[in-house]
Amino acid sequence: MTKYGKVAVLYGGLSSEREVSLKSGSAVLAALLARGIDAHGIDVGPDLVERLIANRYDRAFIVLHGRLGEDGCVQGLLETLGIPYTGSRVSASAVAMDKVLSKAVWRAASIPTPDYQILESEAQLDAAAALGFPLIIKPISEGSSIGVSKVRTNAEIKVAYQKALTFGRVIAERCIVGPEYTCAILGKEALPVIRLETPHDFYDYEAKYLLNSTRYHCPSGLSPQAEREVQSLAQSAFTALDARGWGRVDIMADSQGHFYVLELNTVPGMTDHSLVPMAARAAGMSFETLVGSILAQTLGEL
Repeated sequence: MTKYGKVAVLYGGLSSEREVSLKSGSAVLAALLARGIDAHGIDVGPDLVERLIANRYDRAFIVLHGRLGEDGCVQGLLETLGIPYTGSRVSASAVAMDKVLSKAVWRAASIPTPDYQILESEAQLDAAAALGFPLIIKPISEGSSIGVSKVRTNAEIKVAYQKALTFGRVIAERCIVGPEYTCAILGKEALPVIRLETPHDFYDYEAKYLLNSTRYHCPSGLSPQAEREVQSLAQSAFTALDARGWGRVDIMADSQGHFYVLELNTVPGMTDHSLVPMAARAAGMSFETLVGSILAQTLGEL
């Protein structure tokens, strides 16, 4: 494994998803070390540039979730320093992190995504209600369902808006009522689809990372044709944003069986509750093999 040189695993960071990233990064670091790779963990902070230069890293495995790590900032820094890194480039990372920009690209590419309304002020809350209930109110540039609310009445919109506003700009999105699916992309391959089932009102932060009662179905229960449709839709959404390397596309189905793309995660979770490792296992791939495949992409091997 000397072909990889010295590898920096970038995790932790300064975003609201720091705790999840610490767990993801620790798992990735352990997997790389188990494969005999000279990997070193870096909890990303203001001294990142100095640490990267001083330790002469040959490449970086990014396991940062959210702002300043998944949004193109660290990717741009690494390109400036000439350090190859895992995952999507600067522009794709930035667009995928912005729910409005990603939706605009998908609509231009005729990829179905739920109707939405940008909420710049409380004066626009009535416009959000015009989308119909239930509604999803969420920050434009956060992940892990942080700051997200599902509302069913006009009275609930203002509270949900104020909650999301603490994390930046806000979007209201028509809620697709039906099963939720996710499809991981590895290289140019769509992994098996996972159907999510939670006792909560929707797949929120607690359901994602804390509950043991959340159920993950893989096989998804879809017909072979519908499974291929979801995989194709995920690949189209991934390609439309010019994403690369790996990622995970979240998709909902309505009561008529029509599928809609919700968002693309360019640095998905890699914890014991995470979905990409689960899909990889269903495809016959161990966690160590998955991590190795992602790192191999920095050499242009996939």
